[in-house]
Amino acid sequence: MKEEEVNRCQIQEWYPKFKSVSIKTLTLELPEPFIQYLLDDSGPFLLPVSISNEDALPNRVHNSHDEEDCQVPEGSGDESEQPSPPPSFPELELKIKELIETLGGAVFPKLNWSAPKDSAWISPSGSLRCTSFSEIVLVVRSSDSLIHDLCHAYDLCSDKSLSRPPSFFLALRKWYPSLRPEMEFRCFVRGQQLVGISQREVTTFYPVLLEKKNILQALIQEFFEKNVRLKFESKDYTYDVYITKDERVRVLDFNPWGAFTLALLFTWEELEQNRGEEGHVVELRIVESPRAVRPGLKTAVPYDYLDTSTGSGWDEFVRNGDQELQGQTRRQKHLLEE
Repeated sequence: MKEEEVNRCQIQEWYPKFKSVSIKTLTLELPEPFIQYLLDDSGPFLLPVSISNEDALPNRVHNSHDEEDCQVPEGSGDESEQPSPPPSFPELELKIKELIETLGGAVFPKLNWSAPKDSAWISPSGSLRCTSFSEIVLVVRSSDSLIHDLCHAYDLCSDKSLSRPPSFFLALRKWYPSLRPEMEFRCFVRGQQLVGISQREVTTFYPVLLEKKNILQALIQEFFEKNVRLKFESKDYTYDVYITKDERVRVLDFNPWGAFTLALLFTWEELEQNRGEEGHVVELRIVESPRAVRPGLKTAVPYDYLDTSTGSGWDEFVRNGDQELQGQTRRQKHLLEE
């Protein structure tokens, strides 16, 4: 993998070319002081002071163990012991507020490559739906995933010459509340040929995917030939798509081949064996039963660290879940027959 291949997967690079077949997105270059704020872990987590009181969240994110740190002893006159003033980015806040309004009032944020999915829990909405500058900063500043973009994007490049990209961008994507996670797919391209397709949300079994598997595969393959293969310059890469209710395909993201990108229901060893030869039969892999679900962020445990062998705790968990689902199905059938 080379630096140029990683750079092509930055949203501010690929989006202009695929704007007509993607979801509405606006990007904004971030000032360096804000990047340093995101990287700063030397003190308490302070949110920037908002110029709009109605958008402001509590300035400091802390827990009960921090309470003593917040107190200033009475009579203390040593200014060196006074806490630093909270950060403030009024110009950036105004620009972001304008973009949010342009996109309908709610957005999904991400940086050059990554979205802060690991910090969605801390958002007031419990998701990555953001309606203000303060909410965006909260999920971005709380995310460990974005450290990849800020510090490690080129770590696995064979021609590494950069420690970080010269510029960082905030991409705000229009929020669509009706998006269905089962209709997201990751596509694997090898030698400019589509060699595999995987269900993106592998932690859940969706019966509808079994019913529509052939239709979905045909839609994705046709979209690749018409809209992706000759427009994206890399030979090896992955990209994510979403299929709407009226069977339109939309590009969500591009990622480098291998490296930090998840192979999902494939393994990279399997995908590497395919040289992207024309005529290759493309396989769409989906979770075909409740027992076949994969743990993900919902388990808070990486899949590689789980013991899934027969008799293991995870095997027993899946077995119990399968039995419960069968029981629910039988009960529903019995109620319908009454």
